[in-house]
Amino acid sequence: MKNRDKSPHIPVLLDEVLKSFDNTKEGTFIDCTLGYAGHSFEILKRYKHLSLIGIDRDDEALNFSKNKLEPFKDRVQFLKGSFSSRLKDIDFNSVTALLADFGVSSLQLDKEDRGFRFDSKLLDMRMDQSNPFSAKDVVNSYSQDKLEKIIREYGEVREAKKVAQKIVQYRANKPIESNIELADIVSSVVYNKGKIHPATLVFQAIRIEVNQELEEITSLLDILEEKKPKGAIISLITFHSLEDRLIKQRFRKWAKSCICPPETMRCMCGNSNNLGKELYRKPIIATKDEIKANPRSRSAKLRVFKFKD
Repeated sequence: MKNRDKSPHIPVLLDEVLKSFDNTKEGTFIDCTLGYAGHSFEILKRYKHLSLIGIDRDDEALNFSKNKLEPFKDRVQFLKGSFSSRLKDIDFNSVTALLADFGVSSLQLDKEDRGFRFDSKLLDMRMDQSNPFSAKDVVNSYSQDKLEKIIREYGEVREAKKVAQKIVQYRANKPIESNIELADIVSSVVYNKGKIHPATLVFQAIRIEVNQELEEITSLLDILEEKKPKGAIISLITFHSLEDRLIKQRFRKWAKSCICPPETMRCMCGNSNNLGKELYRKPIIATKDEIKANPRSRSAKLRVFKFKD
């Protein structure tokens, strides 16, 4: 099993994720973002009363995980596609745990041919390479206003207007074909901030748009709110303030017992409308040791919610 233990991606907050599932009942565990099965491998090894449904839209990750999880093959089912679409096919009556890690895997980020890197000759950024829509479409076809909007909202880039203007000016002469070109364009108007590449947040914004990452999270939360899986523990890992805000607000809504209007003098709703409770009031973050071993964990936040039995 040793070779299978080796993963090209280091799972973040692994100990904290494992602990969050300590009180799960027997049933189905869903990993919405299976990736290279770093979390799922350890969960299956530790919690023998759980079976797994692993979902991912990346063929390369799925193929790797099928091999890695071979020792647990009798307890595992794989589904290809976005979790927002595949969750609709699942019977939630047996679901007792669900995990989603909304980060992009190190392997995807580091491989030149996936088109996420600044020095890539491709302009891609698709998590699902069967999807025809890529970063090339965003950069070359979006209007200046639309580019500015996603760069400002998803990247929180102060120079969003200048970046969008520069992209539109450049592509008027020729299409932008590579990440190298895009990074150079962005670097001409966004100044280097310490060790972080000046194009980092712009690339992040375009990646979020290409993969509809915020819409995927909203769909997941909508499905869970509809299904209300009894006693299920939901552990969600984010890497971006917008993602974390979506989850924080929804968990707080689910945990609210009284839904009377603020101006109501006395509770009239029965004060029993909560769907469950947050297991930790504040998000769990990586320890200093983990950040040292895996710098990409520094922005990770884990929030955990338990539905009522």
